[in-house]
Amino acid sequence: MNWEVVIGLEIHAQLATKSKIFSGASTAYGAEPNTQACAVDLGLPGVLPVLNKEAVRMAAKFGLAIGARVSRRSVFARKNYFYPDLPKGYQISQMDLPIVEAGHLEIELEDGSTKTIGITRAHLEEDAGKSMHGDFHGMTGIDLNRAGTPLLEIVSEPDMRSAKEAVAYMKKIHSLVQYLEICDGNMQEGSFRCDANVSVRPKGQKEFGTRTELKNINSFRFVEKAIEIEVERQIDVIEAGGKVVQETRLYDSDKNETRSMRSKEEANDYRYFPDPDLLPVVIEEAFLDEVKATLPELPGEKKRRFVEELSLSSYDAEVLTASRELANYFELAVHEAGGEAKLAANWVTGELLGALNKAGHDIGESPVSAQMLGGMLKRIVDNTISGKIAKEVFEAMWNGEGDADAVIEARGLKQITDAGAIEPIIDEIIANNPGQVEQYRGGKDKLFGFFVGQVMKATQGKANPQQVNELLRQKLNS
Repeated sequence: MNWEVVIGLEIHAQLATKSKIFSGASTAYGAEPNTQACAVDLGLPGVLPVLNKEAVRMAAKFGLAIGARVSRRSVFARKNYFYPDLPKGYQISQMDLPIVEAGHLEIELEDGSTKTIGITRAHLEEDAGKSMHGDFHGMTGIDLNRAGTPLLEIVSEPDMRSAKEAVAYMKKIHSLVQYLEICDGNMQEGSFRCDANVSVRPKGQKEFGTRTELKNINSFRFVEKAIEIEVERQIDVIEAGGKVVQETRLYDSDKNETRSMRSKEEANDYRYFPDPDLLPVVIEEAFLDEVKATLPELPGEKKRRFVEELSLSSYDAEVLTASRELANYFELAVHEAGGEAKLAANWVTGELLGALNKAGHDIGESPVSAQMLGGMLKRIVDNTISGKIAKEVFEAMWNGEGDADAVIEARGLKQITDAGAIEPIIDEIIANNPGQVEQYRGGKDKLFGFFVGQVMKATQGKANPQQVNELLRQKLNS
């Protein structure tokens, strides 16, 4: 409780271009090793890089979305270091003049409050290849398919004060790059990964503590666990009289520990200098105007609209706008249901997301389309089925038995709304339970639920609950 945690994240988002940042080689995932690395990616003598304009457009789009300054002039530099999966001996990146500077993003905290996280910069760079430690008889294999893949490195200010805040920020960036359609956000394939800079300091101290960098974490859960375990480690070191060393560490999810990888380098260790093969990138106003015109409704704007126009709670709106696909699904379901936004929100955030989580599917793999769900909700609204029967209908739709109308027809699930059909059933139940009737009329109001249950049981759950309630009260109180 005497320590304050300071966290900054460096997020690497792989840009969704079809070709690499400086060559025409494909960026498609899953190809055989070393089949998508051309002469430029391999750094062969005499080759020259050519900048992919689409990567610049995507970086500018991100900058506009976070309210940042999109630099009219940015410069590519060579970051020099030796590693087996870096065939040129340097990585082309941006150092002193990045394409995006000084943005911000608002995150929502667990208590419902919001916090603004500063984004220092976002710069373009190429990815390195990948070291393979499989069955190579004691050796390491190198796959250069990823070499030259375009990345946008998004560097935050050290504004986060807990692992949960860091995860909330990471999720917000993850959602945003997908809304903008500049990154598919696939963590399993390495399209979206994160380095976390973590330090601790005594509460009230202005100076930052010595930071360590946790490298290449590719899941929200692991980011939270890695930061928490590293914070514990740093506090233990300091309280035992030691000093935290600035270094790069790896998180081992199997052992739930971080371990030292190498001493942390400074910028001058990489001997950055402007890349002599690449001209400065100059962005004109007309280009920015074109990019601006392609911006979609962003998550924050969509959330506000859901709250103000559809009367959803802030929590429901936050859940529904977490991904562009989910928000689109919800809006289509609302349209199909005749504008019943709150009802649609309850079903999407409850039954649908629960079924998707259980099956391990994302929204794009849902067996129940937005049109199907909206069609079922329409049948709740027009009293064809009750909310309880709807759960059976949803399950049948999930299992491939057709849309709501087909399921209702095939299973005979139509709600009984004819008072003339319900009244005789109520009369019979009242006649068969004189003791309970006497107790109810004697003031035992809780017995009303017993009578409702008996009617619903007799009608196999098909009687309209509202009508049952009204008719029962009339008859029991007469």
